[in-house]
Amino acid sequence: MPDVLLVDVDDRIATVTLNRPEARNALNSELLRAVPATLTELDRRDDVDVVILTGADPVFCAGLDLKELGSTGDNLRAGNATGEPTRTGKRGPFPPMAKPVIGAVNGAAVTGGFELALNCHFLVASDRARFGDTHARVGVMPGWGLSVLLPQAIGVRRAREMSLTGNFLTAQEALALGLVNHVVPHGELLAFSRGIARDIVGNDQRGVRRMLETYDAVTGVTVDEGWAVEGRMAREWQGRGIDPAEVEARRQAIVERGRTQT
Repeated sequence: MPDVLLVDVDDRIATVTLNRPEARNALNSELLRAVPATLTELDRRDDVDVVILTGADPVFCAGLDLKELGSTGDNLRAGNATGEPTRTGKRGPFPPMAKPVIGAVNGAAVTGGFELALNCHFLVASDRARFGDTHARVGVMPGWGLSVLLPQAIGVRRAREMSLTGNFLTAQEALALGLVNHVVPHGELLAFSRGIARDIVGNDQRGVRRMLETYDAVTGVTVDEGWAVEGRMAREWQGRGIDPAEVEARRQAIVERGRTQT
């Protein structure tokens, strides 16, 4: 039996592939256990700075495996789809991640699969990607943050329409609404995503992770509270001291990189 999750690490980038193409990468109990366990391991590895999450063609993820859901329901329990954090702080499909997770959406991302994509830090979509929330069609409720994360991405009124109708967005519609950062030809999806990952790898990784931590901290608070949180985190970071030689070395690298982008 093939592995339900494939992992490839190269140049400090881990590519994680949902690998149940015959079942449209539907989330069975095995896959639901494998995803958080694998991400936890990658978050701890010294040779990984960025994670890319994608699916084996033809889809990204069709959501919960309805065959298992309709028989034993074990995958609903395995997925911790209650919205409540566990003792380890896990909420939703991912563990708490210190490293960036880029979703490379290669095809349809539906319901639980859509939530899987929404939990990534940002998304790159193939021109074949489609996004749909069919919780209400199936008769189940989201528990991985869809009603929180989708409105953050596209606004509450559009999010309500998606969830109440079950209608799908195309990749270009998702781009226009701000759900995805980029849409690229299908065959270029992983190469493009790896290019963004390499840009992240080229930065100071302590700074990358602190920046990600800051964004996570301000997301769930008011604007005024967000300013206070950012200020506190900046003071804590600067309080550790700054090495002028290290800053100068980074400045030179920034100048050189800027010349290639102008």
